[in-house]
Amino acid sequence: MQAVEAVIEKRKQEAVRVLEQLLRIPSISADPDRKNDVRKAAEFVAGQLRDGGVETAEVIATDGHPIVYGEWLGAPDQPTVLVYGHYDVQPVVDPAEWTSDPFEPVIRDGKIWARGSTDDKGQMLAHVLAASAHLEAEGRLPVNVKFLIEGEEEVGSANLGTFLQAERERLACDAVVISDTAMYAPGIPTLCVGLRGIAYVEFTLKGAATDLHSGQYGGAIDNPANALARLIAGLKDPETGRILVDGFYDDVREVSEEERAPWRQLPGADEGFLAASGVPRLHGEEGWSVLERVWVRPSLDVNGIWGGHVKPGESMTVLPARASAKVSMRLVPDQDPKDVAQKLEKHLRAHLPPTVTLERFRDLHGGSPWTTSPDNAAVRAAFRAVEQGFGKSPLPTREGGSIPIVADFQEVLGAPVVLMGFGLPDERPHGPDEHFDLGNFHNGIRSAAWYLEEARKAGAELRGTGAPS
Repeated sequence: MQAVEAVIEKRKQEAVRVLEQLLRIPSISADPDRKNDVRKAAEFVAGQLRDGGVETAEVIATDGHPIVYGEWLGAPDQPTVLVYGHYDVQPVVDPAEWTSDPFEPVIRDGKIWARGSTDDKGQMLAHVLAASAHLEAEGRLPVNVKFLIEGEEEVGSANLGTFLQAERERLACDAVVISDTAMYAPGIPTLCVGLRGIAYVEFTLKGAATDLHSGQYGGAIDNPANALARLIAGLKDPETGRILVDGFYDDVREVSEEERAPWRQLPGADEGFLAASGVPRLHGEEGWSVLERVWVRPSLDVNGIWGGHVKPGESMTVLPARASAKVSMRLVPDQDPKDVAQKLEKHLRAHLPPTVTLERFRDLHGGSPWTTSPDNAAVRAAFRAVEQGFGKSPLPTREGGSIPIVADFQEVLGAPVVLMGFGLPDERPHGPDEHFDLGNFHNGIRSAAWYLEEARKAGAELRGTGAPS
């Protein structure tokens, strides 16, 4: 690995230049007007793979945005690692909220500032550059490597599941490695061993046949917006934070004391959440620490409410005919997204006042929770690799977010998934002034390069965990 490390060190400035080039492409998958830019980003990633020595790299069309697939299979007696990432990015809601142009990367304070820098272009590119360093230094990779880089992660990966099923044999591997998560804090490298799932729904209450004058009807009929507020208020206990949906906790798997104990030693959790969120005080389920609330306990939150006249500065005193809300529920192991969505619908109908009707309830999408064992051969290899890359043993943690495709990989390919994140919690993915620490970028490249070597050392043990080819 000495020669590989030397190449990575020699290429540090070039690595940043390549990242800057990719960040300049506004590959916003949610914006139809950016379709060509999304395609351009896919072509760029495929080109980087080919330029780095992964000669079999192609851009594959889907019913949406394309998938980049590349492979180097020159180690027939070694394990196969599948690297997953995404090249699409979130929209920029208000460019005025950014300190600099979101698609013209700027380096300051040892960080690179641009949309997609940490989510996920920088983290994904670390693996591409790591493979390239191996190929330049040694002329080969320690293991077989397949790259699957998609362009629809930020819009729900609508076509990736179909692609996994259709290309199951082609994608067969012994481990899936994903870098799209965060370290716990600066200087504390982290491996994520659990993610919450999600159930996301939308529902509408209907009152009158049409909007009504509040002077003529106010006080004589129930306002759907008022009824909606009462229903939502009844979903959680305001004192304990416990979710009151009937049966919501029935399938929740309790986390062991052995896993919880190290989290209590982590520094600055409460302070960090206060600083990052800007709230005056933390709030959540009684009896659980802030990390436990986010990592291993389910949650229920309103993501949007609308109805009636909401244009700022204008007066229109109507009683809306309809009022709607979007609700997301983050789930923990053994909770099923469809089951939880059905329980919420049943709860709403059971507590619906007779003055309004539940006109519509839509289960928008869901994803299963995921956990892995730190004793898994693929995960142990990652612990060793990250320690080499960062010079410090990583911490096993969980994350409160959801990456639904992780469970799909494990189910369809039968291979363990490793979440080896290089971002930081305060780097504002999806928000204004997104950025990525360049020190973590370079250490991420080293960690990704070491993972290929550690996977080789795991050899037969790792090959025993994956799907048959």
